[in-house]
Amino acid sequence: MKETQVVTAIGASSLNREALRAALRDAGLPAPSIDQWIAAEPKAPGEFGEDRRRYPVFWALARALIEGVPRKSARKPAEAKAVEAIHERARASRASFLGMHAEEVYAALTNDFSRFIRVENLVFAAADAFPGLAPTRSEIERENGALQRDKDGLEIDQGLLLSHILGCERSGLHLCHAMLLPRPDSEEQLQKFIVEGAIDLGPVRVERRGVAACVTAANPRYLNAEDGTTLDKMEIAVDVAILDPATKIAVMRGGVIDHPKYRGQRIFGAGINLTHLYRGEIAFVWYLQRDLGYVHKMFRGVARPDALPDDVHGWGMEKPWIAAVDNFAIGGHCQALLVMDYVIAAADAYMTLPARKEGIIPGAANLRLPRFVGDRLARQLIQYERRLACDSPEGRMICDEIAPAAAMEASIDRAIAGLTSSGAVGAIANRRAFRVGAEPLDLFRRYMAIYAREQAYCHFSPALIDNLERYWDAQNRSG
Repeated sequence: MKETQVVTAIGASSLNREALRAALRDAGLPAPSIDQWIAAEPKAPGEFGEDRRRYPVFWALARALIEGVPRKSARKPAEAKAVEAIHERARASRASFLGMHAEEVYAALTNDFSRFIRVENLVFAAADAFPGLAPTRSEIERENGALQRDKDGLEIDQGLLLSHILGCERSGLHLCHAMLLPRPDSEEQLQKFIVEGAIDLGPVRVERRGVAACVTAANPRYLNAEDGTTLDKMEIAVDVAILDPATKIAVMRGGVIDHPKYRGQRIFGAGINLTHLYRGEIAFVWYLQRDLGYVHKMFRGVARPDALPDDVHGWGMEKPWIAAVDNFAIGGHCQALLVMDYVIAAADAYMTLPARKEGIIPGAANLRLPRFVGDRLARQLIQYERRLACDSPEGRMICDEIAPAAAMEASIDRAIAGLTSSGAVGAIANRRAFRVGAEPLDLFRRYMAIYAREQAYCHFSPALIDNLERYWDAQNRSG
């Protein structure tokens, strides 16, 4: 609590009141509105009920000032400086409020922890219940269609909200639990899969292959990249694969591509869809939904409502996972390998985590990758975009088996048989035993608290746009 308030005070002091007032007047904002906003700034958080009344007044006045300035793409330098100062001051007050009241906010939203709310819904529930604490759906919708560079970064406040909620042990664990539950829309697909042994969700397919449930990414136009069109479907597919009672193991693989360079070949995946990212079509909460959702489910399993999936006192349903890497695993797809029980890679495949060239944090790779390759190599991969051939001494620290590209199907069948020949119970017990020492749930929660805040700022950093244009020629790529 005290540490958060110290950080808030430092952020708020970047402009004193007179400098702040001058910056806003230079932008042509009316003096009475400026004075009213500055006078309404709460000095420090106190009692929750009173703060719930005081702080929204300050946030509403901040929003009114910003609405008096043209949209970001049309702002003059003085106007841009003023909006930045308003956002900074308002965010400092939100951080101060949440530093004192995050758990109370979460309790109010979840009816005192009796309801589970998924992260993509929680941010908007908070916006409705605590006006000004986070952007509303309508505020986000008004920015839809804008390039990433032309957005005001309203979703940074979602990152601050989720960071504080995850940073509190009780609310953070409860939110992790909520995201490990089966999606409500998974049940219908599960019943269909149980009967038919296959489902086609568009960007992802699931089919039964003996004792294995095989999940295949199918976004061929973008080399099986992940984006807003794939995320929900992938999590449904993971739910189905884990919960299917007729299978003992799950497999993740990329589908066949029709790109001229790779036509007729499989690709494990190209990570986040950089074209969509540049065009502003990746919402900030996408990152949290992905790593608290389907990636975490592959690692820890699908939870039950009545049992916290902490490996010590309770668990849900889980299966061992095999990844089959054809051609390459880039970015988020390389991250996925770090939660697998067994990785088969084609002899010509490679892995990269080009986080520096993208300007974002590569999910939970910073937490997990050092366990595989050590701290030095992990930093080289994440911060210096080192490329790893799967069939190399370093690549074999992540990949368990290297197979000729033409023999991947046979290798997958052998791995399925080998990992299930002694029954699923022992395999699941051992993966839990590894996990409780390597990454207990509370360690993951604390990592995601930092990730939520830092990724929010990365997602709206000018450096992200510069990186996409410099390294990926994003402005010239067609949708």
